[in-house]
Amino acid sequence: MEKVAIGIIGGSGLYDMEELTERSEVDLDTPFGRPSDSLILGTLAGKRVVFLSRHGRGHRYLPSELNFRANIYAMKKIGVERILSVSAVGSLKEEIAPLDIVLPDQFADRTRGRISTFFGNGLVAHIAFSDPVCPDLIAQVQAAARKVGIETKRGGTYLCMEGPAFSTRAESRLYREWGMDIIGMTNLQEAKLAREAEICYVTIALVTDFDCWHDSHETVSADMILGNLQKNSRNARKILAETVRGMNLKRACQCGEALKYALITDKNLIDEETKTRLDCIVGKYLE
Repeated sequence: MEKVAIGIIGGSGLYDMEELTERSEVDLDTPFGRPSDSLILGTLAGKRVVFLSRHGRGHRYLPSELNFRANIYAMKKIGVERILSVSAVGSLKEEIAPLDIVLPDQFADRTRGRISTFFGNGLVAHIAFSDPVCPDLIAQVQAAARKVGIETKRGGTYLCMEGPAFSTRAESRLYREWGMDIIGMTNLQEAKLAREAEICYVTIALVTDFDCWHDSHETVSADMILGNLQKNSRNARKILAETVRGMNLKRACQCGEALKYALITDKNLIDEETKTRLDCIVGKYLE
């Protein structure tokens, strides 16, 4: 199987990348089930990448139905060391307007009971997650956007809500009081699992609306979001291509050693089934 170091996860409105040449598809099964769709391997801006549609082509899965573990495990299995994740979000700040692009560097969790770890069943690990976004990768994305003339807003907190319904006005106003910047339904779990898999991760957040706190703007709807996504996706594709073009495949961050001091369980007590299941995640630490 071909190994690819750069992964792209496409969210609502970005179900494929026609820009990819020399394409092929890989169907991977994982110990956690099947990913959202086939992995699409291709060449973008002179480098090999792998693309995955988060919700499946045709948008078949709710945020709460996504098999986040399978998606990230599949990326790890194919060799991915960096994930560029594109996501639709709502704005919780006046200064963040629809059609803006935000590169958040923090997350807050308002989901309920979603599985966001590979560990358990006899193997305990506690990763450091104070800074959930790779500082090196977010800088590369911002520089690439600047190079193609697209403004991005770096920093801020992505509040991850359960969905699939959008917020009530009371919830939206509460999140604003908490100081949250943008709101979405998917990226926190991806970020946690990517860190456990020692993969650099960044979110490219495409702002589609003002959520429902903004009384002077129309109520959030799926039609509004998809319309703004279509307008914003051209810029997102330009940013992705330029980021990939300029990417140094030698990592300069600490993401590749996230598990170095995180594994707590005595190696002698870990059963063979667990070792096999998580071999591509922790194998190098259990030798």
